[in-house]
Amino acid sequence: MKRICAWTAAIAMIAAAGCGSKAPSGKKLIAIVTPSHDNPFFKAEADSAAGQARQLGYDVLVNSHDDDAHKQDELIDMAVANRAAAVILDNAGADASIAAVRKARGAGIPSFLIDREINANGVAAAQIVSNNYQGATLGAQEFARLLGEKGDYVELVGRESDTNAGIRTQGYHDILDKYPGLKMVARQSANWSQTEAFQKMETIIQGNRGIKGVIAGNDTMALGAAAALKAGGLGKVVVVGFDGSPDVLAAIRAGDIQATVLQPAARIARLAVEQANRYLTAGSTGAPEKQSIDCELVTRANVDQFGVFAHK
Repeated sequence: MKRICAWTAAIAMIAAAGCGSKAPSGKKLIAIVTPSHDNPFFKAEADSAAGQARQLGYDVLVNSHDDDAHKQDELIDMAVANRAAAVILDNAGADASIAAVRKARGAGIPSFLIDREINANGVAAAQIVSNNYQGATLGAQEFARLLGEKGDYVELVGRESDTNAGIRTQGYHDILDKYPGLKMVARQSANWSQTEAFQKMETIIQGNRGIKGVIAGNDTMALGAAAALKAGGLGKVVVVGFDGSPDVLAAIRAGDIQATVLQPAARIARLAVEQANRYLTAGSTGAPEKQSIDCELVTRANVDQFGVFAHK
């Protein structure tokens, strides 16, 4: 009963605010659902998708599932109730999200997935993701170069249930394990969290004062690690991240972090909306369901060429 009341109240609030309501304009609606906008990566996705949709003449309904599959289900129900024409979704789990995407499809609403795939084919209209493996190999190659191909290092891994976390760590190790002089002395999951990464690194460096580098599965963990290293008097340790967040670009300029791998989140989000529009107007995206977009290495030498999760 609480769920029904909360869901009904949410729809009422949206309708009252005019956000996503078709009545005022008669435009078709695109629902955009991502993880929390507290993370600048997901905010960039949502903002880019919403901007592109409005430019193409759609109303938009933007929400966050906070990596909660149950909340994601409710937001898909909301999209169905609001008669959305399409859903742009950065999903809450490769397995847990299949039912939600299938539910939208059953209601005649195609889903265009960004950033994260689901473990099913033929359910979503498109799955457009960064080439996480290619990006991870770029980051690992630069990490090995910065360390002079030798020394003890630490790896911080993302949420274990997230497919991207596994792909990135595989890409890292397919490169780093080739160097006999590199030794991983600790590997911890910090669940994509800056706070957790800080805490984990504080503990790790107590017994590993001689580490030369930290390679992190995303930028928020890289920021947490860099802060912990500085607080522990190890500010010269090499830190490499993954995402290309504005905060890490600033940290690279300042010399606190040495490199990151930029995911073209803004470009992918706009591309998903363009394909949704093509699907709705022509009946097909004209592209395969699974699409992979290459990442770019960001270093002190080229950092000024990049903006908010995009190449300038």
